[in-house]
Amino acid sequence: MSGHSKWATIKRAKGAADAKRGKIFSVISKDLTLAARDGGGDPGFNPRLRTVIAKAKAENMPSDNIDRAIKKGTGELPGVSYEEIVYEGYAPGGVGLIVEVTTDNKNRSASEVRSTMGKHGGNLAGVGAVAFQFERKGQFIIDAKLIDEESLMDLALEAGAEDIKNEEDHFEVICALSDYDAVSQALSDKNIEMESSELVYLPNITVPVDDKEVARKVLHLIEKLDELDDVKAVHSNFDIADGVLDEE
Repeated sequence: MSGHSKWATIKRAKGAADAKRGKIFSVISKDLTLAARDGGGDPGFNPRLRTVIAKAKAENMPSDNIDRAIKKGTGELPGVSYEEIVYEGYAPGGVGLIVEVTTDNKNRSASEVRSTMGKHGGNLAGVGAVAFQFERKGQFIIDAKLIDEESLMDLALEAGAEDIKNEEDHFEVICALSDYDAVSQALSDKNIEMESSELVYLPNITVPVDDKEVARKVLHLIEKLDELDDVKAVHSNFDIADGVLDEE
């Protein structure tokens, strides 16, 4: 079980309780507003906005909510000013964490992230202390039932993808930041539905975890961070050994 694999997370999210839907909508709304603010409100000319709209629709977000969030970004409706912040830290066992935050109050966010880390065995680190263990990449997760591997490879590599991983029930397509829009457009043009399409931090250095209690503490901390309203995503570089969480 590795920290950069998103498939299990996606599957859990699809069966999550309605109580978490508000958090999902909040994260997507902020992304819509930021995408529209930075690239305009027309998805035809704004690949990032187009991708977030697709994500919103996949989560069954009401069209009115989508429109309002976009208009807040373009200034057609009043709205708060959001900032994107990245925090670095450590979970138990020396596991590295990258915490992406979208907030209208960075002091509140910093306090909440620091407090959550401290309560659950982690700690914040200085800028650059953890980031070198990760690379910023574009990542697309695609259900293997939607396309065969050869067709996906031909399509994605031609569009600029660096790697296509076959994980049996899904494919993971990785690309450089500069090629993200082109790969996203190529997949959309072929009407290939993506379970996930986003910019992520992928670990280039992993931290093995072979102790059950440490593994549980790492996952618990990540879960608690992910529950914070301002947290958009938590990336980690743990590599939990097979069977560790099944041990009695």
